[in-house]
Amino acid sequence: MRPHVILNAAMTLDGKIATATGSSNISGEEDLKRVHEIRKDCDGIMVGIGTVLADDPRLTVHKIDANPCDNPVRVVVDSKCRTPVDARITNADTRTIIACANAYKDDFISSERYEEFKRRGVRFFWSGDERVDLTSLMSYLHEEGIEKLMLEGGATLNFSMIKAGLIDEISICIAPMVVGGADAKTFFDGEGFDTMDESVKLELVDSYPLGKDLILKYNVLR
Repeated sequence: MRPHVILNAAMTLDGKIATATGSSNISGEEDLKRVHEIRKDCDGIMVGIGTVLADDPRLTVHKIDANPCDNPVRVVVDSKCRTPVDARITNADTRTIIACANAYKDDFISSERYEEFKRRGVRFFWSGDERVDLTSLMSYLHEEGIEKLMLEGGATLNFSMIKAGLIDEISICIAPMVVGGADAKTFFDGEGFDTMDESVKLELVDSYPLGKDLILKYNVLR
């Protein structure tokens, strides 16, 4: 058993989610509110360590009317235990779970950083060797009561999740802009598939304009 996973992102027309310098302010105001409606409807929200280090996000519901109880559980995939203790995802707004790989466990749990995380109420999940076992993480999150999970990952985590068959829906905002750049971040990254036949197939279930943007919703086909 695992959560129902919704991957949400905003990208430019040429498929970039950030420029080579890390600029990622793509969504219009209407889309930002849409994103927070999804957050409010989910039990958990998951990002990778790259997002935490680059953006220091709150991962709470704050662009729309909401109560503290509407905040989803925050989940960070951080194989090498690099999350800063003072990152905003460690505050008391809601629960936080950091998933790390077993290779880094012994050194980390004997550190002062680990003790500070515990004082802040942050919980840790350990799986895999050098990298977090995402399938095990999904099972753990389901056991923790997370039935619907919003994924706001970076390109590498997005690909790892979809390659493992762990994404059920994709909700994408396409902004009317082109940035180019061979080093700009794309929606999916990672090692990729070798052939088009191996690619993950999708079914378009909804599309509509939202302000200046275009929203596309897909189901992931099995």
